[in-house]
Amino acid sequence: MKSSCRGISILLATFVVGVTCIGQAARAQAPSSDDPQALVKQGQKLNSEGKQDEALKLYKQALAKSPNSYEAHLESGVALDLKGDYAAAREHLKKAIEVAPADQKNRALRVMAFSYVFERNTAEAEKYEKQVFDALMAKSDFEAAAGVANELARIKLESGDIDGAANWYKTGYDTAMRKTDMKEADKNLWAFRWAHAQARIAARRGQRDEAQKQVATAKAALEKANNPDQAQFFPYLTGYVAFYSGDYQTAITELQKASQDDPFILLLIAQSWEKTGDAMRAKEYYGKVMANNGHGPTNAFARPVARKKLAGG
Repeated sequence: MKSSCRGISILLATFVVGVTCIGQAARAQAPSSDDPQALVKQGQKLNSEGKQDEALKLYKQALAKSPNSYEAHLESGVALDLKGDYAAAREHLKKAIEVAPADQKNRALRVMAFSYVFERNTAEAEKYEKQVFDALMAKSDFEAAAGVANELARIKLESGDIDGAANWYKTGYDTAMRKTDMKEADKNLWAFRWAHAQARIAARRGQRDEAQKQVATAKAALEKANNPDQAQFFPYLTGYVAFYSGDYQTAITELQKASQDDPFILLLIAQSWEKTGDAMRAKEYYGKVMANNGHGPTNAFARPVARKKLAGG
């Protein structure tokens, strides 16, 4: 009997220790309510999993502890944009811009620009993107400024301002070429980007022959650049041109070769399936768009459309 009791005691002791360890582990994983940065970090993880409401609760706790937390305001804006609550998002993003450290100011401005892209408000988006462009130009950081110019150009193109897109893409290319120590491979990479942009613009204008001419130019520049990381952007181009030329089956084939992590590409595939009359596959791809919880131009273009389609719009 004593042996049996001793065994039970050992078993209970082991159980208690095990429960204690589990409890300690749980406490270690849970964010401290006194540590705003830990709360924001955990909120970011939840947001990436599509749990925006849960993330926002943690950001609110962080802001209660640190009302001027740049990260908490910025991430609150991101989560609210993904929920579709754009006005509330911008209140937080305004504060994020106001309190941002100097090295984070440009990031905050771009995030605000993206917030307006969710509603295709290019005029407001341009105000914030141009501040970043001007700041980079003031530092003679031509390559980074060129990237922002191209970003704004794409925002305009996918929002229907084709002439505005053409102007900003030209600005982007010309700005990049101001870099005096650019290597030959990088020059070819920018030539690829410039032809890529011109092909998409021509496709949007219904200029099929010009679009195909620029596709060929882009391919030649990409081969000269010898940059494997950029290869995925070529089927995006051929798929894009096919889509706007009304060749939806080719669009699907080409776009499926491009990055399947890009919500805008997923959107084009969804729309292509819809054009072919395959509502089931279209719905599948609209669902894939909604599974992406990134905050950038591509999701800003795609997410509102997918949300509306899945809601029966």
